[in-house]
Amino acid sequence: MSERPGPTTRIRVTELSGPSARQRRDDLATEEPLEIRLTAPDGTRRTVAITMRTPGHDFELAAGFLHGEGLARHGDVASIAYCTDEDLPPEARYNTVTVRLRVPVPELPALDRHFLTSSACGVCGSASLDALRDRCAPVPPGSLKLTPELLYGLPDALRAAQGVFGKTGGLHAAGLFSSGGGLAAVREDVGRHNAVDKLVGWASMAGRLPLSEHVLMVSGRASYEIMQKALAAGIPVVCAVSAPSSLAVELARGFGLTLVGFLRGERCNVYAGAERIIA
Repeated sequence: MSERPGPTTRIRVTELSGPSARQRRDDLATEEPLEIRLTAPDGTRRTVAITMRTPGHDFELAAGFLHGEGLARHGDVASIAYCTDEDLPPEARYNTVTVRLRVPVPELPALDRHFLTSSACGVCGSASLDALRDRCAPVPPGSLKLTPELLYGLPDALRAAQGVFGKTGGLHAAGLFSSGGGLAAVREDVGRHNAVDKLVGWASMAGRLPLSEHVLMVSGRASYEIMQKALAAGIPVVCAVSAPSSLAVELARGFGLTLVGFLRGERCNVYAGAERIIA
């Protein structure tokens, strides 16, 4: 079997500074494809996703993706493993994950075309808000209340936990925080939505869903895909360093989520769900 890819790749670069040049080594964030396959008890096998990701926490990524898209809940999954099929070239085996289900492969229109995802854009042709309402209920108000001071501390806490970013400068991160501001888990990836899938997969595999008393903090912008994944995981509050998209705001307002953008220093914009923030 081939060597397992790591989260960073070391190369040699030419560094220019003024009129001088020198050769040095540099660490890059690894980007490799991951194929997610489903296998049912009757032997049915289907590929449901191919995504470009940073290797690491691949099983969590698969579990989180399936949960977020409504394809499989934690109880539906019998096992997750790297694929060892003989028809697979050795160099691809750590880039292919097989999820064995206890239930039949779901019959969804999406599986007829497969999901094709990238590190940049998320799931192509994601379900519309109307379709999302068919499988996700609005988040109940709950008792979660947050102070502005707690929010202001989240970006620095997330950045301090980004180990691979510190080496490469080229990764997104998603952090899950408790209602008191404590960091529960952080995951990094070249794709924002992949980092969120890894977090949700971690919680799903640990039996911690729904995450109704937690806050999701992402290092980039808040997209529709990220809000959809937060909703499926029961996360009531999503914070982002950058701006949200219009559809992300519409989803947040329609499903009772709190959405905070441009969270930098001691400033932010609250686009939805301001009632959870005690100003």
